[in-house]
Amino acid sequence: MKKWFVVSVFFIFCVAASFIPFQRALVFTETRNEQPNVNYVLLDSANDFQIVFTHSIHLSDVIESYRALTSNELQLVSMEYSDVAIGMPGYAEKGQTLTYEDGVYTLRYDHAKLPNFTLHIGSVQHKLILRYGDEEYDLKDNLKKGKSYFVEVRKLSFYEKMKGVKLNDKKE
Repeated sequence: MKKWFVVSVFFIFCVAASFIPFQRALVFTETRNEQPNVNYVLLDSANDFQIVFTHSIHLSDVIESYRALTSNELQLVSMEYSDVAIGMPGYAEKGQTLTYEDGVYTLRYDHAKLPNFTLHIGSVQHKLILRYGDEEYDLKDNLKKGKSYFVEVRKLSFYEKMKGVKLNDKKE
């Protein structure tokens, strides 16, 4: 009887533990959907990542650099681009610094923190890449075109990891 009690308590503990969030991840949750797809990249000790995309009008690359803070907020660190005007700032506002060197504008943000942001995956076949560590994830290949994703940093439980899709792993 005592043996079954110990086994039952251990089983209940394991099941309960699978629902406790423990691992930080950059999470992409599909919006405007009753059963949203959840995609993620597990974060290790490195907290910096970049989103690289081709500007739809200038057709030049834009690099947005972010930092995942311990508070699970996203800090926008900088944005690099080669063309100003439509959609790209040509001057710095309060809390920003704009430099121009070797044909590249770099807009740095002093304290731009976001709890999350929404990313739209357009149907146009231009570059949209997530760089984290030594890896590059083609978001056009890994996420659904024409859909929007809520992007945030949060801890995932074992259950959420099993239910979601790790970027570069295709859900069949």
